[in-house]
Amino acid sequence: MLRTIIWIVLIIIILLLLLRLDYSLGRKSHLKKQVDDEFPLRNSDISLYATGETLFSDLFTDIQNATEHVHVEFYILKDDDISKDFVSLLTKKAEQGVEVRLLLDWVGAHNVTKEMEKDLTRSGVSFAYSNKPKFPYLFYKLNERNHRKITVIDGKTGYMGGFNIGKEYLGEDPKFGFWRDYHLRLTGEGVADLQTQFLKDWFDATKDAVGNRDSYFPPLHKGKSQTRFIATNGAYLEDDFVGMIKLAENEIIIGSPYFVLSDQLKQELIAAKKRNVKIRVLLPKKPDHPFVKEAAIPYLDELSKIGIQFNMYTRGFYHAKVICIDDKLCDIGTANFDKRSLYSNYEINCYIHDKEVIKDLKKIVEEDFTTSTKLTQDRINELKSEKKFKIKFATWISHFL
Repeated sequence: MLRTIIWIVLIIIILLLLLRLDYSLGRKSHLKKQVDDEFPLRNSDISLYATGETLFSDLFTDIQNATEHVHVEFYILKDDDISKDFVSLLTKKAEQGVEVRLLLDWVGAHNVTKEMEKDLTRSGVSFAYSNKPKFPYLFYKLNERNHRKITVIDGKTGYMGGFNIGKEYLGEDPKFGFWRDYHLRLTGEGVADLQTQFLKDWFDATKDAVGNRDSYFPPLHKGKSQTRFIATNGAYLEDDFVGMIKLAENEIIIGSPYFVLSDQLKQELIAAKKRNVKIRVLLPKKPDHPFVKEAAIPYLDELSKIGIQFNMYTRGFYHAKVICIDDKLCDIGTANFDKRSLYSNYEINCYIHDKEVIKDLKKIVEEDFTTSTKLTQDRINELKSEKKFKIKFATWISHFL
């Protein structure tokens, strides 16, 4: 019996060492291929969405009105009524002769059924999964996720942000209730960059070089809001976040469903607080994944002690990803404030430099703070005591949450 236990323990240790080696070598290989490319500053017109109901209404309408092409990229597509309506809409457009491409993450879209796949392909939708795990470095590649959400319609209208397609994003999942997220609709110059990123992701997934057809890049007007898209593939996002924090003179607002920091990000927040920058962070009270709350507790503990304010959203589930720096810059996109977004996920964020848009966004964020409770040091101490072993385990696996 003892010998069997020893062998089991040895096998587990060997497997863990092999997984660690796979991840380490895979990441080194991945980073060698990455270039810190940035899209240029653009001028776009922006509409902001904070509920799935209003977003899906306009998104579905815009797709319905497409005449040439629809390019769609999501992390998650579920097998529920809203997802089936979405698939039905895409199939109808393809049957009408509109060029339709749908790109989904292989892990995130695991609920997509074979029937849905057949409906898409039968109707003429070009359909593919991104980031399928493969050798070498299978474990590392299993953790690479295309977390981007991009829609481009006729090269003239673009969408990006935090929403996926599923009933929970409409607030119809009783487990989460009301769902808060932020998403953008853009017209104007910035749409060309969303198109460029989609076509790049499509090529990476399919090796189908679609090419820069004129119809994909029509002339675009100069909008009133200065924007820049930042696309990252598990590299350079940390530098982008640090750069934003360094700009702060008065206030930083961070909204994220997860809060699992790198050492560099943590130190930069501490440095900002030492400059007397007011820092507030809004997080969900109810987690949607195991151990993400426990992984955040050590950071909440350390940073709350120096005066950084943490609030827990209580109206439902808070999935929004936002960073506001004073009144001069805000970031909305797909990247969470956690290690997975920093080191594994493929993300896209939009930097907005328009004071009026920032003002409107901050109104919504302030409303969200009013439907939250301040996290006290006493409560953090209780969580540390209640979840001691979970915190240790969550810290150990924090890169993979």
